Amino acid sequence: MAALKACNILITGANRGLGLEMVKQLAEMPCSNRQIFACSREPDSPKSEALRELTKKHPNIIKTICLDVTNPVSIKEAAKKVGALTGKTGLNLLVNNAGLAKLGSTQNTTAEDMLAVFNTNVMGPFSVTQEFLPYLQTAAKASGTPGLSCNKAAVINISSSLGSMTCFHEIYNIIQAFPYCVSKASLNMMTVLSAHDCKSDGILFAALHPGWVKTDMGGDQALIEAKESVAGMLHVMSTLTEKQTGVYLDYTGKTIPW
Repeated sequence: MAALKACNILITGANRGLGLEMVKQLAEMPCSNRQIFACSREPDSPKSEALRELTKKHPNIIKTICLDVTNPVSIKEAAKKVGALTGKTGLNLLVNNAGLAKLGSTQNTTAEDMLAVFNTNVMGPFSVTQEFLPYLQTAAKASGTPGLSCNKAAVINISSSLGSMTCFHEIYNIIQAFPYCVSKASLNMMTVLSAHDCKSDGILFAALHPGWVKTDMGGDQALIEAKESVAGMLHVMSTLTEKQTGVYLDYTGKTIPW
């Protein structure tokens, strides 16, 4: 099985669920000189206790960073810290994982809910990616290797099959999440456009559906555990090349129709 060899990795929403599991698996994966920037909105709060304990186990690998994806000032401050720690090597992999889900249908979703979800799920990844883009460009140039890969410089947007205009009904018929579906469809388009715009910079983009996972967001009805989902996604990331920039895949590597 291919292993992800990216050295400098940043993950948003890393204090719980998929983000926390991703930090855990990456920290335990043999890789020299790896730095994992585990970002959380409130790294000192009780909600981030599991992340703090994990950081204690891997103090030389995990760096906890305060980052609120809905706060431009927080994003800029986080970028400065990460930039200082990565230096001339840059940032190899950015995982936009932080997300917000609110239930509702066309009939009862409020404008406030739509704005809240879009602020986190669309504007968050947009703002974070744009702010960290210079460090991704640095990594791409520093690699000295041709092509595109997650080991070189990449942005992985954690999407959902609920953002697919073809496959949404598989989960939507069980859990109506109108704002979430629309936001993930928007995130998918942003992934495609970014892949087009940043290909010449040597940066790969992809949207990954983690599956329906048993997390606080996924709920008890979900089908798979976070450990299985993350292991699958990390394997998929390790196999991506320039031929696949802009793709929409699930955690097994299966292509999802837009």
